[in-house]
Amino acid sequence: MTRLAQWHWATPQAELLLSSRDLGGILRFYRRVHGLNQTGLGELLGYDKTYISALELGKRSLEDISSRRHLCDRLQLPPHVLGVTDAADTDHRAMLQFGESTVRLAELARQSGHAAEAVSELWPLVSRLEARVEDGHAERDVLHLLARARVGLGVALGNVLPEERLSTAAHWTAKALALVDYFEDPAMTSYALRMHGNELRKARLRGAAVQRLCRAAALAPDVDGRAAALPLLARAAGALGNGELFDRVMRETEALISSVEHTSLFNPFSLYEIRLRGLVATGRTSAAIRLVEHRPTPTTTVAPQWHVIQLVTVAHVQLLAGDRSGAAESLDVAVREAVMQNLPHQLQRIMRATRTELPSAHEAATRALDRIRGEMAA
Repeated sequence: MTRLAQWHWATPQAELLLSSRDLGGILRFYRRVHGLNQTGLGELLGYDKTYISALELGKRSLEDISSRRHLCDRLQLPPHVLGVTDAADTDHRAMLQFGESTVRLAELARQSGHAAEAVSELWPLVSRLEARVEDGHAERDVLHLLARARVGLGVALGNVLPEERLSTAAHWTAKALALVDYFEDPAMTSYALRMHGNELRKARLRGAAVQRLCRAAALAPDVDGRAAALPLLARAAGALGNGELFDRVMRETEALISSVEHTSLFNPFSLYEIRLRGLVATGRTSAAIRLVEHRPTPTTTVAPQWHVIQLVTVAHVQLLAGDRSGAAESLDVAVREAVMQNLPHQLQRIMRATRTELPSAHEAATRALDRIRGEMAA
């Protein structure tokens, strides 16, 4: 299974299936996702077609632990989905240490442009934690870890899924919100709200996104937390076409830029892109065209995907200004980087911007998106 194909197991449909621990259903789902017949699945597992058919129909079962573990290893599924308990699951402290490390490393992977790897690490962890909670082990530290892991999974999925699938990303950040109120922790609630709001914006639920992000900014317990929410709120306000809110948030953001530590989102490079896109979205194209020539230099705090995001936005403004050659140059780099980082959403932005203006760029982005979709399906 490719890392991109792991996202299928994070869908609500797969959640229900895995929670049932129905071996036949799991095998059929795996075959459907990967386009395998029973012979192909048998070759993967080391069984013949007849045995696979019997397992899927419930005529045979895997009673011994070693066979179940073998199947989970081959299908890259957490062992607990077939009733196999890892040693770490029985040791509460070891499980939490493993989980904390996984969440931290997944976030680093996502910010460094490897969101597919983050999904591959976080989905098994979330699945294990949810199974533990369902079994009655709802300790406070387990729920806290689960809330953070759900947020991380949703945000990572929001990077690697195409637009028509982004509801899956918002599904996971929403599930995190369902837990955070339990802790009565404003910082945690603000964090979950801003991540969920951003996924709602990407899924084009812009009014809901602005509502969540306004609340995230209001609940932030300190200036750093507020600074983390403001750029996302500005993006959502711009996408909604609310120029008054967009301008007000950007003024506050710029007032903080010299006094708050820069992060992968809160830095001049990222804020420049947000302003550029917001100006276009709120009907001020001429101001965006004037601004496009004054790009800031990226720093080490800028996440790799932001280079792609900015290139696409800059190219869009260049096309509005009639600079086809400049736009083509920006998009040539953007397509290559979007493929390397598995960013289908950015390829779809390129396709929209170039449908009539730059047919060659549109074709390149379309081919690249088709390749990524193929990897996601297999």
